[in-house]
Amino acid sequence: MLGLTLALRLAQRGNNVTIIEAAPGLGGLTASFTRAGITWDRFYHVIATSDTHLLGLLDELGLAGDVTWGTTKTNFYDGAELYPLNDVFDYLRLPALSAMDKARLGLNILYGSLLTDGVALEQQNVEDWLVRWSGRRTFEKLWRPLLRAKLGDNFKHASAAYIWAIIRRFYGARHGQSKTELFGYVRGGYSTVIDAMVSALEKHGVALECGSAVEDVSSSPTGITVATSAGVRTFDQVAVTFASPIAARICAGLEPGERSRHAEIRYQGVLCTSLLLKRPLGGAYLTYITDERIPFTTVIEMSSLVDRARLDGHHLVYLPKYVPSWDPLLDASESDIEALFLPGIAQMFPDFTPSDIVAVHHARTRYVTAISTLNYSAMLPPMATSVPGLYICNSSHIVNASLSVTETIDLANRAAARIDG
Repeated sequence: MLGLTLALRLAQRGNNVTIIEAAPGLGGLTASFTRAGITWDRFYHVIATSDTHLLGLLDELGLAGDVTWGTTKTNFYDGAELYPLNDVFDYLRLPALSAMDKARLGLNILYGSLLTDGVALEQQNVEDWLVRWSGRRTFEKLWRPLLRAKLGDNFKHASAAYIWAIIRRFYGARHGQSKTELFGYVRGGYSTVIDAMVSALEKHGVALECGSAVEDVSSSPTGITVATSAGVRTFDQVAVTFASPIAARICAGLEPGERSRHAEIRYQGVLCTSLLLKRPLGGAYLTYITDERIPFTTVIEMSSLVDRARLDGHHLVYLPKYVPSWDPLLDASESDIEALFLPGIAQMFPDFTPSDIVAVHHARTRYVTAISTLNYSAMLPPMATSVPGLYICNSSHIVNASLSVTETIDLANRAAARIDG
């Protein structure tokens, strides 16, 4: 969505634009696939009412009327039992924390939701900030397991801005005095969005070249040369949107210090297993997990929000596992992943059996999100590189905000103005 939106904005500003994509199709993290005659997104996505940039693009693409909204539920699994976690009364009933712990946790979340600038939080370690506000016991019993599930040992390097951005987005999705969650999705998923985006790109004359892996980007006397598996092309300007470690390897003309800054950005990868099931699991859209024995990060029951008629009456569940970009799990076989994940489902939902599975798919990527480390903004290389006409713009430039499609679109809008300014 970053590359597609950036291309659309540059074309709308009167530029001749070509998209070069390694994959056989477009979409990246928002791509879809089909199993058992049903199409669904490779990775889970949801729209919050605060996602103004995404909602604006959907309106521009003529899809505003295709967004369906629903109130969702949240569960909490502590290794022994599932607890609802939907309002203040559910928080008060959580057995893992004392009344004082819960009060401090509530203040921590409220304070985080009210902060409007996370730059100052980049100077504070995430553990120190959470312990100061929520207390040591709440950190050990709640925050630490959640951070480890999302970041692994990388949480030790994260700044407080990381968790602040997550608090801001999900608190913004809660409405009313009871603060219930309201989320939306586009009918047909991101397959619908990508189709509409391709139509808009073609309308503006954007050339789409799929199946062309970029091997080298370098300066030449006539512009910026892009070598791909399909040949060599030269452009006046080039915007590279793949992850910084890849950009450091492929963009040969970067200055040594610039290359190092890109190469050293810490990324988390993700393995996301999606299951089409004959039955629901916990019935909640999101189940937080603090039991570190469970091999996946959360349970996302998308069919609690999506119209099941589009799933042929089945239930769609995502099981993400966030790992460092070098983790061997990203290269594991499908049988090894299922041998790891299925017992975890059975532990949380004892009546689950493998015969409940209609279809299964494993999606993975090494570079899904850059971690907001200490002094992140000061260390981040600018989009305009030392090579005239070459820009590197990727998710690492989503600063002090949680990685989401709406933040990606905001970044693309800002980058287009910068590149064409």
